[in-house]
Amino acid sequence: MDEHDQADRREAAQAVERALSVLFGRARSFSLQVAKQVHPGLDTASYALLVHLYETGPVRAAEIVERTGLDKSTVSRQIARLEELGLLERAVDSADGRARIVQLTETGHDRLDAVRSDRRKLLWERLSHWSNEDMHTFSALLDRLNEVL
Repeated sequence: MDEHDQADRREAAQAVERALSVLFGRARSFSLQVAKQVHPGLDTASYALLVHLYETGPVRAAEIVERTGLDKSTVSRQIARLEELGLLERAVDSADGRARIVQLTETGHDRLDAVRSDRRKLLWERLSHWSNEDMHTFSALLDRLNEVL
């Protein structure tokens, strides 16, 4: 790679870094707004746990720790907070009566479902001028990025 190509590569990498910085900042802000729509006392970390449970279904707390990489005490605090807010509940694991699972309450599921539906509509509106090809390309590039992060 010659000097010109190296300079171009650095410039391109810096542009990606700037764009990601803006995207991540907006995503944090957006997640907080969405979390507050689910429940005014909900923070972004607990919202992420709710989304995880929404997508995976009932699981043991230890599985949440394993899948998310969070420490056990953090997950325990989030579970307790979500229980207090009436969005999550603990139940007996039907596969092992000695174990407990965590799952969304009906209220938690309904609120999250409504907010996610609204969010999806908003995203569709914001991307309405994008071609299908652009959206497929962008999705593929994001998948590639997620693989290396």
